[in-house]
Amino acid sequence: MRKAYLVAATLLTAATVYTPVQTASAAPAAVTETVYVESTIDSDSDGRLDRIAADVMRPDTTERVPIVMEASPYYGLGAAKASSMNVPRGFGRWYDEYFVPRGYAVVEMEMQGTSRSTGCPTTGGPEDTASVKAVVDWLNGRAKAFYADGREAKATWSTGNVGMLGVSYNGTLPNAAAAANIPGVKTIVPIAAISSWYEYARDQGIGYKGWESNYPTFLANYVVSSAQKAKCKPVFDKLSADDGDESWDYTQFWKARDYRPGAQNTTASVFVVHGQADWNVKPSQFGRWWKELQDRGVPRKIWLHRGGHLDPISFRQAEWQRVMGLWMDHWLKGANNGIMNEPMADVQKPDGSWEQAASWPRPNTQDTTLYFGPAANGMSGSLTTTPVTSGTQRLGDNANLSESLMMANPETADSRRLAYVTAPLTKDARLSGEVRVTARIASNRASTPLTALLVDYGPASQAVLSERSPLQLSTETCAKNDLRDRTGCAKPPEVSIQAVSATMLTKGAVDTKNRVSLESSTPLPTNGTTADVTWKLHARDALIPAGHRIGIVLVTNHSGYIATDTGASGIALNVSLGVSKVVLPIVGGAI
Repeated sequence: MRKAYLVAATLLTAATVYTPVQTASAAPAAVTETVYVESTIDSDSDGRLDRIAADVMRPDTTERVPIVMEASPYYGLGAAKASSMNVPRGFGRWYDEYFVPRGYAVVEMEMQGTSRSTGCPTTGGPEDTASVKAVVDWLNGRAKAFYADGREAKATWSTGNVGMLGVSYNGTLPNAAAAANIPGVKTIVPIAAISSWYEYARDQGIGYKGWESNYPTFLANYVVSSAQKAKCKPVFDKLSADDGDESWDYTQFWKARDYRPGAQNTTASVFVVHGQADWNVKPSQFGRWWKELQDRGVPRKIWLHRGGHLDPISFRQAEWQRVMGLWMDHWLKGANNGIMNEPMADVQKPDGSWEQAASWPRPNTQDTTLYFGPAANGMSGSLTTTPVTSGTQRLGDNANLSESLMMANPETADSRRLAYVTAPLTKDARLSGEVRVTARIASNRASTPLTALLVDYGPASQAVLSERSPLQLSTETCAKNDLRDRTGCAKPPEVSIQAVSATMLTKGAVDTKNRVSLESSTPLPTNGTTADVTWKLHARDALIPAGHRIGIVLVTNHSGYIATDTGASGIALNVSLGVSKVVLPIVGGAI
């Protein structure tokens, strides 16, 4: 069995390479090698256990060293594709140049079925986690690995202490490892990372626009290596059969790809980094994972920046490297360096500056309830702390309104959207956490998708930042000259400033058929009977200045955000005032 496997592997050059690495003091050699770790899974059903390829760069020393590890499905794609079969393939990120001179090994492992690893990718499935576990097990002496020529490779140089970090899918695999509580994983740094694959493809019962159809199969096909693609077709066909696109319900398929329940088992510390304008890996991915970690007292730290799908090395390089050095030293080497005494949260302001808070959500954050009311103070709908006793407003199909038009002119009644707006604030209001909306509705359709937008109404300068694709974030060059010259991985995002009168702070959608459970549908009554629907918006931290107004905009069929629900064509519903409401997490608890 092993001999057959190695027929292809011998096309690679089996090598242990010694390369010079600069340090702050001396410049000792580093050992670079490629190993193939034997896993416990046969994800391509070929009768052989998957072997997971990993490149290692470590100090040339007799002392055991801890490991900084980036796991990825992307190493064989993009610019890395041409060299993806080399041994070693190479180290494109800044981790090797920074950590190896500081006494760490850097390991880049290739997820099953990608680049040089055998097996099949399954888009967040248990096989992803098993591929990570195999390499961590090898680093802890619990699994076997081999060089390409068949010689056994032993990690006698390893302390077994592993810190995982990465961006996008490369940050999602650390979440999976922490949730599985893999022994040896001491800390993770998930950047722009997924914690629930269901919520990557779906909002509460309905598919996201662009992710609504066979997304797991699409991504698996995207990352699979050419050598494994034909062999993996049955696996991908099963992904399509099991993903539940016909209902968008939270099925067993998605439960197996939800890492948040694993927070109860998590012993690794967690350093979360996420963009508040990341509508690729949306903010619920950090917000709800963070809440689970908080409830269980997991040691943690968080950075929230103003941009989208980005790596902090591109916009806060020096501070990011300083904090990462301290973080890894503390959790992997046991250094008592004070990193856990620094404020837990760093939050970037809209102008690009940063502020710190002792916790997140911020200290003294309390729920504040505002109720939907009738037209008042020149607005088509009101938002007040005291509920009215009766009344309804009519909402129809939004007829493909853009998001900017949904928010525009809240003073004008428009049946394509409802806008509920406060009076001008007499003092600043700090939003910190997850917003919840409850609407009591009577609909003419059993299926009624609703989207709520939380809006800051008032003149502002809005910064819009360019962002990187997941592949760019994983494969951009990151040499010393890139960090010095702000190129490659360190190239700052482009920023454009727009003058706006309405700023969308956060949003969230629900299929009202899933108001009782995400696991099954309960059609709405269509005979005029009302039903209460509660859903969550994405986590947000924002300052709403005095003089501005807070608004909730309610629409059906937000075609730019969620999938089109054909069962909701011709929709019309009444929204009950006084009982419909929004609950805002406000520092100090008052508006």
